[in-house]
Amino acid sequence: MIREMQRLTERLWSRRSNWHVGDLAWQRFEHVGREPEWQFELWHRDGEVAAWAWEQRGTDLFLQVDPACADLADEVLKRFPGRKVMVLDAEDHLIAALERQGYSAQDGQYQVFMSHDLAGLPEVELPAGFTVRSITEADLAQRVEIHQRVWHPSRVTEESYRNVMAAWPYRTDLDWVVEAPDGRFAAYCLVWLDARNRVGELEPVGTHPDFRRLGLGRAACFGAMRALRDLGAEQAIVYPVHGLPAEKFYLQLGFGPYARTLTYARD
Repeated sequence: MIREMQRLTERLWSRRSNWHVGDLAWQRFEHVGREPEWQFELWHRDGEVAAWAWEQRGTDLFLQVDPACADLADEVLKRFPGRKVMVLDAEDHLIAALERQGYSAQDGQYQVFMSHDLAGLPEVELPAGFTVRSITEADLAQRVEIHQRVWHPSRVTEESYRNVMAAWPYRTDLDWVVEAPDGRFAAYCLVWLDARNRVGELEPVGTHPDFRRLGLGRAACFGAMRALRDLGAEQAIVYPVHGLPAEKFYLQLGFGPYARTLTYARD
């Protein structure tokens, strides 16, 4: 099911789209045991997926609809009425459908969509004794451990991360870490490559609490982004929440905003 959804996401990707193939892989596989909370549905036109919906916990609805089949947006919303829906401010066909169905934009937290050209990336700089590299399958336990420390409490486990590593389009050569002199992983950056559109998404990124303010998150990101460029990508994207420290971090790395999310709900 996820792979079919990704085909539509890959076909539609642009700066006017809310979804990247990496989003679907990460959100589907980062946890195990959540399947009973989810419902997926696909809509087809002319033999290919033209829309998909992913309902979460009976309250949130993720969706993507081909603008060439904009009428399907109304069908999706009618199928899952009353759910909270997040779209990109450039997705005019979805905004129009939401408004037709009695939804309105809500105030509150939103994500800023940002991009970085991969030409002319700076060299990776590290404090003495630290190294930056991509992981191998043998690093699974340490890779999970640093994620759990960064995002405590986290539901990511070795079992779920093994599922992530088995999902398309995950690649170990785009899963980068900074290793401390004592062998611990101090920071990390996972990038998902959409080769068709030559764009990679950073998701997720983090620095171990014991190693913050040393420039290690920056090093992990630029190491991964340089590897991304070497695979033929032309830009990297990321979606920090507005007003939180991550937004400032990515601005300092040279990412620039190009869109934002809007959340819609029924009045």
